[in-house]
Amino acid sequence: MENKLREIQLRVMQSIEEARQSANLEQIRVSILGKKGELTGLLRGMGKLPPEERPKMGQLVNDVRAAIEEKLEARAAELKEKEKAARLESEAIDVTLPGPERGAGSLHPMNIALQKMIEIFVGMGYEAVEGPEVEFDHYNFELLNIPKNHPARDAQDTFYVDDNIVLRTHTSPVQARIMTTRKPPIRVICPGRVYRADEADATHSPVFHQMEGLVIDENITMGDLKGTLDEFARQMFGEGIRTRFRPSFFPFTEPSAEVDLTCANCRGEGCRMCKGTGWIEVLGAGMVNPRVLEMCGIDSTKYSGFAFGMGVERMALLKYNIPNLRYLYENDLRFLTQYR
Repeated sequence: MENKLREIQLRVMQSIEEARQSANLEQIRVSILGKKGELTGLLRGMGKLPPEERPKMGQLVNDVRAAIEEKLEARAAELKEKEKAARLESEAIDVTLPGPERGAGSLHPMNIALQKMIEIFVGMGYEAVEGPEVEFDHYNFELLNIPKNHPARDAQDTFYVDDNIVLRTHTSPVQARIMTTRKPPIRVICPGRVYRADEADATHSPVFHQMEGLVIDENITMGDLKGTLDEFARQMFGEGIRTRFRPSFFPFTEPSAEVDLTCANCRGEGCRMCKGTGWIEVLGAGMVNPRVLEMCGIDSTKYSGFAFGMGVERMALLKYNIPNLRYLYENDLRFLTQYR
């Protein structure tokens, strides 16, 4: 048994010296000193020795065990230092190297469409103006010929803060503020965020963006409105895009019209987007109701004007052939980075 112990000690010491990783040392420790280890097995077999030999062999086993543990501890500290040095070397950063290249960002497709729309109208002599999103009922409804209990209020699905304050349902109150604070001639566009209690789906959202336009001057006619929208359609969607007016009703314009554009996807030939008609409804427009002019302090016998309003998201969907409004708000970079 003594020879066996010496053989175990020499073999284990050599294995410890040859170990190159801390994990190897742990394997050696378990195989020799663990519950089922080789040295532990010898200790359990000491009961078979004559009683007079047991103290000597017990002392010898403990000496071998202590020597192995000491060697394991020393080698473990040595390997730990080497592994730490290797890790630090692998994690070293050369501060003189150039940093990683960052990909260029991109504009949101809706912002691209909005900027294009603003550029078109500014190029035609319009001024872009803004107003508050939390608005008085007086500007959002009453000055636009939509008094209390008017049925048109139901169609707006309004978010009320209280009886007299709302989240604006359109950017028309900006027009009302302009008409009450400026004298004609007036030529403005009003882009901005608006709110309506709609369910989110492929074509609706409770929060969306509009751009409305207003022109007031002497001798303004429906022909001026038609020419303005024709030029906008041409610049926004390209040559060959025409407008079509259909009679409609809005409290703040008279006469009023729903305006269709030639389908930009099929150029009027008929496709799934336009449901085979070749036309897509895009905005509402009309001549400013004389009653609105008078309520805003403008002489309706001297001045006339036209107004129009369109959804910015709808223009983006049409321009880029996007089938679902929700794509604009899901922040999927695979979708958004297509537009630059």
